[in-house]
Amino acid sequence: MKLCKCLLGLIGLCGHGFLLLLSTCNAYSLTLRTNFTQPDSTNPNKVAIRFSGFLRHEMFFDFRQTVNAREAMVTLYPENVLPDENGKDINARSHFNMLNINSRLRTELIGPTYFGAKTDALIEIDFYGNENRYFSDLNGLRLFNGYFRVVWPKTTLLLGQEWHPLSVKEVFPATVAFSAGAPFHPMSRNPQARVTQSIGNFKLMVAILSQRDFTGTGPEGPGSQYLRNSGVPNIHFQTYLGSDSSRIFGGAGIDYKKIVPELFTFGESGQLYKAKSHLNSLAATGFLRFHTKSLTFKGQAVWSQNSFDLLMIGGYARSSILNMRTGQSEFANLGTLSFWVDMSTQVIGRFTLGLFSGFSENIGANKSIIGEIYARAPNMKMLYRIAPRIIFTHNSLNLAFEPELTSAYYGLINGDGRGGVTGATEVSNLRFLISTRFNF
Repeated sequence: MKLCKCLLGLIGLCGHGFLLLLSTCNAYSLTLRTNFTQPDSTNPNKVAIRFSGFLRHEMFFDFRQTVNAREAMVTLYPENVLPDENGKDINARSHFNMLNINSRLRTELIGPTYFGAKTDALIEIDFYGNENRYFSDLNGLRLFNGYFRVVWPKTTLLLGQEWHPLSVKEVFPATVAFSAGAPFHPMSRNPQARVTQSIGNFKLMVAILSQRDFTGTGPEGPGSQYLRNSGVPNIHFQTYLGSDSSRIFGGAGIDYKKIVPELFTFGESGQLYKAKSHLNSLAATGFLRFHTKSLTFKGQAVWSQNSFDLLMIGGYARSSILNMRTGQSEFANLGTLSFWVDMSTQVIGRFTLGLFSGFSENIGANKSIIGEIYARAPNMKMLYRIAPRIIFTHNSLNLAFEPELTSAYYGLINGDGRGGVTGATEVSNLRFLISTRFNF
C-alpha cells in the first residue's frame, strides 16, 4: 500500500508540474486521463495526457568478465583472455549484480488539430543516468525518448529524440536483456527530424540525425564532435510496407554519414596544420516481421561502415599519410556484416517462449591500414549469440528468465593488413538474467 501511495504521489507530482507549466503558458485547456482518447471536438484546444511506465528489477550472473556498460546491465560480449604471469586468465572471473535503473516513466499527449493536422507528443525518462568513468550519475534521470509529431492524412513530421531508423522500432528484438540484441542489432537513439510519406500501401521515410547518447569515436575518444565538425547530418532513407499492427511488415533502408576525424595535424617539426581529411560511411539494411496466432518472427540484416555509434563492432582506421611534411592523412572504413532473428510463441496459459540468435563479422577495409584503428573490438573477427527466454505475464506483473550465450573470436589486430583479424580463437560467456517488471 505504501509503495502504491508513493508511486501515485510521484506520478501526481510529475503531472502537477506539467500542468503548472502549461497553465503559465495559458495556451491550452488540459485534461488528465489514465486512458486518453482524442481531445474533445467541442474544445479544439484541449490536450489529453496519459502517464504510464514500469518498475523493473534485474538480477544477472556472468561466468566471466564482459565488455559492458552501466555496471554490466548492458553487456555486449565476453572480454578476451588476459593471462597473468602464471598463465591464468584474469578475465575468467564470474560477476553478479542487481539493478533497478531501467525503470521508466512515460508521458503521452494528444494535442489540438491545426489546419487538418493532428498533433501528439511523447516524453520517456529512465534512471540510467549518463555514462561516465566514475558512475557519479548512476540513478540519474535521462531522456530516453522525447519527440512531438504533426500528422496529416498521408504525411507525418517527427521532431525530437527517437530510435535511429536502423533500429527499426516495428522490428525490435523482444529480448529480456536491455541491450535488445546489441551488438548484432543496431542500437541507437538520436535527435532527429523525420518525414514519413504514405504512398498506397508503402511508406517512404527521410530523416536527418545528430548524435548525443550514442556517438562515434576517433583520435580524441568517443564523442559527437566528429559528425558535428563535418557540417553534415547523418542522413537516412527508408521504405517499408505495413504498420505496427500489420501481419507482415518489411522494408529496407540506406544510411549515410560524414565525419571529420581531426581538425589539425602535426607536421615534421611539430607545427600545426589545418586538417583536410574526412570520411564518408554507408550502411544498408533489410528487415522483416510476420506473425500468426501462435508465432511472431522478426529478422534483420545489416551491412555497415564505421558502425561504432550504432553499438556494433567496427569503426575506421588511418589508411595512409598523404603528406609527410604536414601530416595530412587518409582514413578508411572498417566494414561490419550482421544478421539476427527473434522468434516468440505463447504457450500454456500466460507463458511465452522466445529465442534470439545473432551473428556479426568484421569484414575489414577495402584498402591497406597503416595507422591507428578507431573501432569497437578491432581484435575481434566475429561473434554470435543464442538467447532463449521464458516470460510469465499476469495482469501488470511480468516475470522473465533469459540465459544468454555469447561467443567472440579474438585474434591479431589488422592481421591481414586491411583491418581484418587473423588467428582468432573463441572466448565465451554465459549470462543468466532474471527480470521482474511491474507495468502501470
